Amino acid sequence: MKKIVLTGGGTGGHVIPHLSLIDNLKKDYTIHYIGTNGIEKDIITKYPEIQFHTIDAVKFDRKKLLKIFSIPLKLLKCIKQAKQILEEIKPDVIFSKGGYVSIPVVFAGYKLNIPIISHESDLSMGLANKLIYRKCNVMCTTFKETAKKKKMIYTGPPIREKLFKGNKEKGYQMTKLNNSKKVLLFIGGSTGAKTINEFVYNNIKELTKEYNIIHICGKGKKQEFTLPNYYQTEFTNNIEDILAITDIVISRAGSNAIFEFLALKKPMILIPLPKGSSRGDQIENAKLFQRNKYASVILQENLTYSNLINEINVINKNYKNIVSNMKNSHISNSNEKICNIIRKYSK
Repeated sequence: MKKIVLTGGGTGGHVIPHLSLIDNLKKDYTIHYIGTNGIEKDIITKYPEIQFHTIDAVKFDRKKLLKIFSIPLKLLKCIKQAKQILEEIKPDVIFSKGGYVSIPVVFAGYKLNIPIISHESDLSMGLANKLIYRKCNVMCTTFKETAKKKKMIYTGPPIREKLFKGNKEKGYQMTKLNNSKKVLLFIGGSTGAKTINEFVYNNIKELTKEYNIIHICGKGKKQEFTLPNYYQTEFTNNIEDILAITDIVISRAGSNAIFEFLALKKPMILIPLPKGSSRGDQIENAKLFQRNKYASVILQENLTYSNLINEINVINKNYKNIVSNMKNSHISNSNEKICNIIRKYSK
């Protein structure tokens, strides 16, 4: 059987999309994953069909420019670690989902002449994928607008099949919510979002008067209190059942998440990560979804209770039209397209 190495990490957005491909890939490949002891290890080691290998990685921190001078030496060390692991595995192909964790793996793979397929989730390329682009054979893209360069192929986003199998009854049993009220899901990404969490905690009594609130707050960020019409969890393995009962999603604007909500036809209010905390990719994603009438957008500096309620009321008033726009998006699951490209280059 052939071997594939998956890589990517730093946030859940660089790890979770791999899970969409596992069932398809394991028919033809022994699956390995190279990552750090961070979030990728927490997620991937729960899957016995994937062999996990640990390396160090260098994070490119825009706020700590003085550390830039130490990056080349550290990166060389990481590439050497990745190269040793790749020489042991002898994979037929590498699939990268980006993030700083993937850089040493891709650079080492390039040196060893291993075919490399990468995937860019956002509308504009991140720093890691700008570096990886030079080394890869093909870069798949989530957005049509991104696929402008020679090696780029528009495939769309990988989407977890399990999301389409949500069960409303299980969702209500798990959350113990009142099924006569609409459900708002607040989610801040794989690591949680401090601003969104604080907003929920500060306004939860008002919010639960009219709505059921599901709050996925992130690992280690849960506050211990109970309220009627409120369900709080750090993380869930049953996101499909939660989404089955969700009417409106209030979320950051990471590409993987918002395309999953789009595929499930869930109207959303997006609160993108501000430019001071990122390169502005979430703002770009959110504004494109707003232009396509899939979502409302509230910039973080404008997040107030009255602004949120106004947007919720607008969505409630235009709910059918928004869902219709989402249906007309013709968003398709790209899992098979991506896997076919991987197979092509691993021959």
